[in-house]
Amino acid sequence: MILEHCDIEIDPGKNKEFEEAILRGVETVISKAKGFKGYKVNRSIESPSRYLLLIYWDSLESHTVDFRGSAAFADWRAIVGPFFVKPPLVEHMTLVGKSA
Repeated sequence: MILEHCDIEIDPGKNKEFEEAILRGVETVISKAKGFKGYKVNRSIESPSRYLLLIYWDSLESHTVDFRGSAAFADWRAIVGPFFVKPPLVEHMTLVGKSA
């Protein structure tokens, strides 16, 4: 399993609208993608216009090829993109260890 780590900075003061949009976007678009396994969205306490979106995928290709190469990616960006102050920083991670 692969973890997509997406660091997002939005326009200050648009938290409520963004939170509604990101949850709607994940639930209506990303969750339907091949290889999607789950997600988490967190907002920073110290920097309230910063969010961390974590998406679990079956494989790297599920995200980079299947989802990002599909029309659904444009649908996703149309929902959340207007809130971004800069392009999100996206990285893919693999599990090294965890607690129970």
